[in-house]
Amino acid sequence: MTTLATAVPLPAEPPSDEELVARIVAGDAALFEILMRRYNQRVYRAVRAVLRGDDEVEDVMQQAYLNAYQHLGQFQGRARFSTWLTRIAVNEALARLRRRGQHEDAGEPDAMIRLVDESQPDPERQTVTSELRDVLEREVAALPDAFRLVLILRDVEGLSTAEAAATLEISEDNVKTRLHRARTLLRDNLYRRAGVTLDSLFVFGNARCDRVVAAVMAKL
Repeated sequence: MTTLATAVPLPAEPPSDEELVARIVAGDAALFEILMRRYNQRVYRAVRAVLRGDDEVEDVMQQAYLNAYQHLGQFQGRARFSTWLTRIAVNEALARLRRRGQHEDAGEPDAMIRLVDESQPDPERQTVTSELRDVLEREVAALPDAFRLVLILRDVEGLSTAEAAATLEISEDNVKTRLHRARTLLRDNLYRRAGVTLDSLFVFGNARCDRVVAAVMAKL
């Protein structure tokens, strides 16, 4: 008896950033939602490393996405799209601080960075010990701005030294120096005592992700 093998179609590869950018520039604006959802987590973390208030962070995220959309035609692929987008977000956040003529005071309780969104239940975070996580959050929030931003990009988002340098438009040696200082200030024993991993921090998703995407898509 001969058994005919049934061909199982392989899942289609998701479109690359470059493919999406080309199609959006050609007129398919709806595809911009894919890019936003792909990088909402990174953009949120980068902006949150500069600003504090949730409303302001989301407002800056929306403006950064709109800026990116309006200048997609200028993206030439010399750096990764994610690096290009994160640089826009960081610059928008820093510009917001400059317009206010002030820096955030990370030492005040109301200005403490919230590394997780506690308004929505998330099974992925149920195993994280909230008390110890809060200790780590406060220590990260207390870092000087320049150190905190490098730490978020390198240790939380996992950017390479070169990518972080390109995003912040500083030298790779400067990135290494700031990261070393940030890690020293946090202390290795704090990481061990906290019992959490850095990739569990600055979670952005669920309703907040949908809200930012919907707000930007409505303006395109």
